[in-house]
Amino acid sequence: MRNKYYTSRDPIKNYFPLPNEVFALGLSPGALAVYSYLMYIEDRTTYQCHASYKTIGKAVNMSPNTVRKYVTELVERGLIQTEHTSIITQDGRKQKLAKLDAECEQERIRKRLEVFQQAQQKTTCPPA
Repeated sequence: MRNKYYTSRDPIKNYFPLPNEVFALGLSPGALAVYSYLMYIEDRTTYQCHASYKTIGKAVNMSPNTVRKYVTELVERGLIQTEHTSIITQDGRKQKLAKLDAECEQERIRKRLEVFQQAQQKTTCPPA
């Protein structure tokens, strides 16, 4: 039997935080994939990231229009905020970016979870 050597992984460098509460919000799988990627690329000192819909789409294997749909879902649920900005690339093309602002993200997720659970209770409990 051969010994298998595994590389040691530094948790700070090779992992990213994803709040457990996000799984209880009833997000669609695509929105969860986009949200996970945004959390992966965010700057952990400013809690922001700058990525185009095209870049996100390549990372999660979706078209830019599909990414735009899921980003809209995340904005509507209050998980992210976007600023529509544009840059000029090196070859002179104009490219739109979406900016994630997750400064108070844990608190926003908890509030959305409470609202979601209250809505679930109202639909499951018939009025007396």
